[in-house]
Amino acid sequence: MTERLAPGLHVVATPIGNLGDMSPRAAETLRAADFILVEDSRVTAKLLAHVGAKVPMRRYDDHATDRDRDAVIAALGDKAVAFVSDAGTPLISDPGYKLVRAARAAGHAVHTLPGPSAAVAALTLAGLPTDRFLFLGFLPAKAKARADSIGEVAAVRATLILYESGPRLGATLAALAGQLGARDAAVVREISKLHEECVTGPLPDLAERYADAPPRGEIVIVVGPPANAAPASDEDLDSALTDALGRLSPSRAAAEVAEQLGLPRKRVYARALELAK
Repeated sequence: MTERLAPGLHVVATPIGNLGDMSPRAAETLRAADFILVEDSRVTAKLLAHVGAKVPMRRYDDHATDRDRDAVIAALGDKAVAFVSDAGTPLISDPGYKLVRAARAAGHAVHTLPGPSAAVAALTLAGLPTDRFLFLGFLPAKAKARADSIGEVAAVRATLILYESGPRLGATLAALAGQLGARDAAVVREISKLHEECVTGPLPDLAERYADAPPRGEIVIVVGPPANAAPASDEDLDSALTDALGRLSPSRAAAEVAEQLGLPRKRVYARALELAK
């Protein structure tokens, strides 16, 4: 018989592919919850059938309103509410943190049941440095906004992890290659599923491979950190500034290039003003 679950919010990680990855504790929590918050009831219904849970579901996703959130918070005083995403760990690349923050502010208990995460799983497959990494979620769809986002992290000495869809993969890889150069990278898809795949190589090679052949499935891009470079020359500075000034104001271009090249911002800004003339 399923034991009574303590009232509060229970954040439950679910499989990203293979249902066998569901932990016994997570399965028991879903069976014992008073109701479950889900992104898509059709997706979660398959998981509940797998673990033998007959529990009401309520939709809670990107379109949830303040009223929806308030209704959940009001229930937490005497009900155990499980919170799942379609796959993986909730709150990763979704706005669920607002619910957790509101629950804590109202004095309710919040529990987490750790488990699968596509970002971490892809990192373990990619064969790239794991001592320091930065999760970026989905890059913006529009070219300028995407370029700005890549520019912000270009100099960060960490492995980068991004989510992407098949139709957008080629454009994203091309943008990454254009701004980050020939860094080692990996395209990982269908993690833990029958057709799991991890393709590695320099960013330009991956961009060419997927330019006209968008793959299916859930995709994670992993990009290695920048190599240790020699001190930037005046020519390097002018080249980087010319590129940045085509997208940004002199002050923002200077900030981006100064961080990218490891140069004093004051010097870079002075040169940016000269080039802008």
